[in-house]
Amino acid sequence: MALLLIASFSNASAQDKENPWMLTFGTNAIDISTASDATSGYFGSYKFDGNDVNVIPWLSRVSVGRYIGKGFGLELAGAMNKVDRPWGAGSDVTFFGLDLNVKYDLNNAFGQTGWFDPFVYAGLGENWVGSQNGLGLNLGAGFNAWISDNVGINFTSGYKKVNTPVDFKMFQHSIGLTWKLGNKDRDGDGVENKEDKCPDVTGLAELNGCPDTDIDKDGVMDCCDKCPEVPGLAEFGGCPDTDGDGTPDAKDKCPEVAGPKLLHGCPDKDGDGTADKDDACPDVFGPKTNAGCPFKDTDSDGVIDLIDKCVEVPGPASNDGCPVDPTNEVMDELNRYGKTILFDTAKATFKGEAINTLDTMVSILLRYPETNFVVEGHTDNVGTDRSNQLLSERRASAVRDHLVSKGVNPDRLKYVGYGESRPIDSNDTVSGRANNRRTEVNISN
Repeated sequence: MALLLIASFSNASAQDKENPWMLTFGTNAIDISTASDATSGYFGSYKFDGNDVNVIPWLSRVSVGRYIGKGFGLELAGAMNKVDRPWGAGSDVTFFGLDLNVKYDLNNAFGQTGWFDPFVYAGLGENWVGSQNGLGLNLGAGFNAWISDNVGINFTSGYKKVNTPVDFKMFQHSIGLTWKLGNKDRDGDGVENKEDKCPDVTGLAELNGCPDTDIDKDGVMDCCDKCPEVPGLAEFGGCPDTDGDGTPDAKDKCPEVAGPKLLHGCPDKDGDGTADKDDACPDVFGPKTNAGCPFKDTDSDGVIDLIDKCVEVPGPASNDGCPVDPTNEVMDELNRYGKTILFDTAKATFKGEAINTLDTMVSILLRYPETNFVVEGHTDNVGTDRSNQLLSERRASAVRDHLVSKGVNPDRLKYVGYGESRPIDSNDTVSGRANNRRTEVNISN
């Protein structure tokens, strides 16, 4: 039944600032270490003679405690008993001790444990044993088992080392009833301190002990007003929302300009999800990844410059922003380069300066990975038809091989030689023959 009674008050707690005083009455038992204890130890049977534990089964220990703070308290305790004589021979002697101890509530370190309230203590005391007296060192532990908010059972056990003319050691154990005392309602408003949100100011029970005042006159009582000196809204605990956008000023990054909650109360004129204060283009929709600005699309083909492989020429996204087939202007550019490719005389090997020209042609062809091309070789009329035909084929093949080696798809690049059959100028002049010696790249069907 005792355990059931204690457990039913599991919400009772330790001595604290609301109940700073503690008064305990109880009985104590003492076991003094004597020469005869060398074999039997400190603890023997509960007898009133011999070298066993000495007990006075009535009121023999009184203590007064005062809570200091942060789990610490002071205790003044007095106890009396009749104990084994610590030195010499003879009958039991009267013992009286007066101790001043510092106590620490372990619940302060480990959290409240309801009715179970453990503690440790240490201190000093004056001890009178028979006609002798001396200072003693105290160390011990115990617990209070609370059976109501203010009443509990105290269990304490401690060690003492006493310095009398003959030093001795002892254990002292006690059990008693303990009371927590204090002012439960400091402001006298009928609301206990532990429930009173304004424990030092008289207030109303319906306001949890706080007065019915509203300094800023916003309709939110000061007891519940998080901003008691600034008018505000009840939904924000009495704090203001200056721009009326539903985000209280304390959380609003733009408190004087209305804006959505998602952007912490800041406006977004173009609705792109980037607040105007952070938007480099506040009037134009653009992604956050580009500071609220639209990505540049120079050729307006819907493929942004960032991923457009043909920034200045429109083309579908499926072709990385490049046209599927090159324009006439691009083909003219290719062939201007083709006409300047220089070969060694009567051979299909390139002169050194031709390599840069070929590499420029590669960069153009790579823009059109879906287009089929043909490399055409032409000569002037110097030499036989047969030799000119073979030379044009070898030179066209050499150009193709170089373009393929630089990444052009070989399946989309053919070559053909026309010899001297397709002149574009007169073979009767030096300049005319130079124009006829050429390499062209055209679209192949």
